[in-house]
Amino acid sequence: MQKVEEIAKSQPVTPTAKLPVSVIVAARNEEKNLPRCLEALRNVGEVYVIDSGSTDATPEIARAFGVKLVQFHYQGGWPKKRQWAIENLPLEFDWIFLVDADEALTPELEEEIRRAVEDPSINGYYVSLRMYFLGRLLRHGGAGFWKLSLFRRGKGGYECRLKDQDTSMADMEIHEHVVVEGATARLKNPLAHRNVESLSRYIRKHDEYSNWEAKVWLESEANGQLAPSFFGTQAQRRRWLKTRFLGIPGAPLWYFLFKYVFGLGFLDGVPGLIYCGFQAVQVFHVKSKIYELRRAREDEGVEPSMRNRG
Repeated sequence: MQKVEEIAKSQPVTPTAKLPVSVIVAARNEEKNLPRCLEALRNVGEVYVIDSGSTDATPEIARAFGVKLVQFHYQGGWPKKRQWAIENLPLEFDWIFLVDADEALTPELEEEIRRAVEDPSINGYYVSLRMYFLGRLLRHGGAGFWKLSLFRRGKGGYECRLKDQDTSMADMEIHEHVVVEGATARLKNPLAHRNVESLSRYIRKHDEYSNWEAKVWLESEANGQLAPSFFGTQAQRRRWLKTRFLGIPGAPLWYFLFKYVFGLGFLDGVPGLIYCGFQAVQVFHVKSKIYELRRAREDEGVEPSMRNRG
């Protein structure tokens, strides 16, 4: 791997006014993705990398770029990583921008944000993702989506869908969503989401995600401030669809057909096939773990709180 000092100095800093936002980057063992992410954030007012005890070069890369490195030690429960950062970091700016280590701010989005944060009537902005998977831009199969990533400090935070979490689950928010008080809007330009980690790493991460999802759906399908709704926001609609798919026999197969055939995922070639296949496998893992948790409760003499989902 290229030395971290060389990575950090490989591109000159653009001489322009800093973007007046505080960026929070959640990371754990992201040495392959993080340099591209931080390079794209050179013109941002301040950047925090919230690490979780990485065993690779993630901390060294963050230091080489001169950003603020904070270690988060998850012990279970709530809040998780990004909400903890929102609540506890001494943020300098009035706007918070949440960026994943495998995402990159584009110059077009940077300029749009610069204008957007000057609008006093808006407290939050949805940003879309341009998803790259196995080297290809995915245009179909529901790969691209909107998330509320930019919001005014003190006006937004993550919904809590499950307080009883443990360290077998991801230490950062998975399908919890940011909820903002006041008006929101959408930005036109997307974030580039380009994960260059191996598929093995992808599978390991999603194993943690399915532990969390199974527990959420077992406890209650309506946990969180965003109730499932077909006619709600995109996040509520996706939650509604996933809830319904989890409840029908053969859900993984139907989910694959929904994304790959009806969602035109086949137009994205082999990467589209693999992506839609992994999404369906994730549904299978969640259903299997719901069954496992229900059986464990029955063995302990505890009545399951969720109706049978097949």
